[in-house]
Amino acid sequence: MKTTLSSAAPAELATEALVAVVLDYCDSSQTAKSKSSQEKQQLKVETSDAAVQAAAADLLSSGEVTCKPFEINLLHKPAQLKAKRLLLVSGGVAKKFTSYDLRRVAGAAARALKARGVRSFAFVAPSGIGGEEAVKAIVEGTCVGNFDPDYYKSDRKDQKIEAVTVIASGDKSSLQKALDEAQIIGESQNFTRDLVNEPSNRMTPTMLGERAKTMAQEVGLKCEVYGADKIKELKMGAFWSVAQGSDEPPALIVMKYEPAGAPEKPVLGLVGKGITFDTGGISIKPADGMEKMKYDMAGGATMIGAMRAIAMLKPKVKVTAIICATENMPSGKAQKPGDVQIAMSGKSIEIINTDAEGRLVLADGLCYARQLGCTHLVDAATLTGAVVVALGYANAGVFANDDAMYERLEKAQAKAGEKMWRLPLDDEYKENIRSNIADMVNSGGRWGGAINAAMFLKEFAEDTPWIHLDIAGTAWMEEQKPWIAKGPSGIALRSLVEFVKSFAS
Repeated sequence: MKTTLSSAAPAELATEALVAVVLDYCDSSQTAKSKSSQEKQQLKVETSDAAVQAAAADLLSSGEVTCKPFEINLLHKPAQLKAKRLLLVSGGVAKKFTSYDLRRVAGAAARALKARGVRSFAFVAPSGIGGEEAVKAIVEGTCVGNFDPDYYKSDRKDQKIEAVTVIASGDKSSLQKALDEAQIIGESQNFTRDLVNEPSNRMTPTMLGERAKTMAQEVGLKCEVYGADKIKELKMGAFWSVAQGSDEPPALIVMKYEPAGAPEKPVLGLVGKGITFDTGGISIKPADGMEKMKYDMAGGATMIGAMRAIAMLKPKVKVTAIICATENMPSGKAQKPGDVQIAMSGKSIEIINTDAEGRLVLADGLCYARQLGCTHLVDAATLTGAVVVALGYANAGVFANDDAMYERLEKAQAKAGEKMWRLPLDDEYKENIRSNIADMVNSGGRWGGAINAAMFLKEFAEDTPWIHLDIAGTAWMEEQKPWIAKGPSGIALRSLVEFVKSFAS
């Protein structure tokens, strides 16, 4: 998708469609009963261009516009505008409208227009949000809205936005930098979604490694993909215990970003769960919904996509990504409940449930990252159903063993416009993962399941500052939204990129 910046008057820009945000400036301090029907809404198009406001005036005063978020109204041949169409997207109450909402409004605009056969549009940045912040939100939101997962439909109609122009005022070089950065991040998020969207027969661990290598060559990253021999050589017993049940060979993907001029430390380690299909192993999952388990490599895909963005944005900080990719299959070779495995760190693990496999591959991934010299660790994984019970589909779960590290991520996540919620790692939970015959069990039971899994991983991060992102409830959109298609979301990529950038500033 081609992105362009413009400082032209919106009314003077010739485009297939001009998009503007409509907000409600009603005084929320008044109660609904005390307001007349006219006072209940004060709708305004977010632009200082009088011609655009005039073109929308009759519609806004008609009472037909509710201004509920993502409400779409399309005007053809708007008077006094050079645009062929004027698309008004409602953003809700002005006092509550932020760049988080703007990003989603931009996605809704893209999806509404491309469904109508429009291939390019211009978006007026609302004045209430800073220029650079608005430009980033619009471009990232448009990229997200432009993605659809229907690759394998024989009658697929390739409906994609080919070009978007952002109309914004401010320092041109700063705005252009924001636009260029947003396009890299948005496209990298969609790259991640592409990987997650592929069915498991078209995204085996070997294929995931090949995709990572190809991308690395394109953007100048170092990338090595190792197989079973290397995994055994490194004594990654936890990783191998999952991989041993599948006929598909596992892949240990190691990507390095080492820019000239970067300090020796810190070295950030991004560790991703890459289970390209999860049957649950011997502790097999129910058949209902199992087809979705192709998404169990979303954490690994996020790290690969993040490395793409990092390599293109070029922050002065060293980053290493490790993705432990395998299938989790039941077979005569598969591990069984009751088995004891020895992880790379030397810790012994009693296998209670073979469906608690993600933490096993991450355990060795975290240990290997530390061995490679990483001083700060972040892992991402579709790890537990329990995090969905706790937080639903709106927030990713965050765990951290270091408050300063968490605060840095919290700022990055707020800047990126993603929702995450910190959960506890109190010592009491460690009792849940104790084993009678080994150092620990791989499943601490039903209650506090997401925390138990994080406590398990904490044992392998040891004293290294570490964050764990449980994205099981947020890596897959369960239904289509106005701003995003049903399917992979690419959650956490934007936050991770901002997090990495914060170490270089």
